[in-house]
Amino acid sequence: MSEPPVTLRTADPASHFSRMLRADAARAPVLDLLQSRIERVDAQAGVLCARYEARNDFLNPAGTVQGGLLGAMLDDLSASLVDATLKPGEVVATLSLNLSFLRPARAGALQGEARMLRRGRDVCHVSATLTQEGKEIANAVAVCKVVAA
Repeated sequence: MSEPPVTLRTADPASHFSRMLRADAARAPVLDLLQSRIERVDAQAGVLCARYEARNDFLNPAGTVQGGLLGAMLDDLSASLVDATLKPGEVVATLSLNLSFLRPARAGALQGEARMLRRGRDVCHVSATLTQEGKEIANAVAVCKVVAA
């Protein structure tokens, strides 16, 4: 069975984020660690959906995914959505990330969604959620800053 087509609508096709999605620019190594795959992004609507794969080596002694790795996924979701709105020469920095862990995550696929709450000129507020098997695992609210590269 083939995968559905990916919807990609970014602010500027020349931005680093757009070039990365087209494989014209290198991905950050952390994206490979988290096995991040963007499935849908619409910068104008302020929505980004991605998939992650929690590996067995992400598990803590209790046998569930370490919270810091879930936090890294939520940070990636939030920053990636802001990144999708940037112009060439701009980068995003996460200023704060408020995490809530709702239930344990197991090794395997996690779905993520980020939504822009407010996009200012240089400060953005973003919400992000991770789900596994249809159940919400963790969420975050991020404050991100747009800075010149």
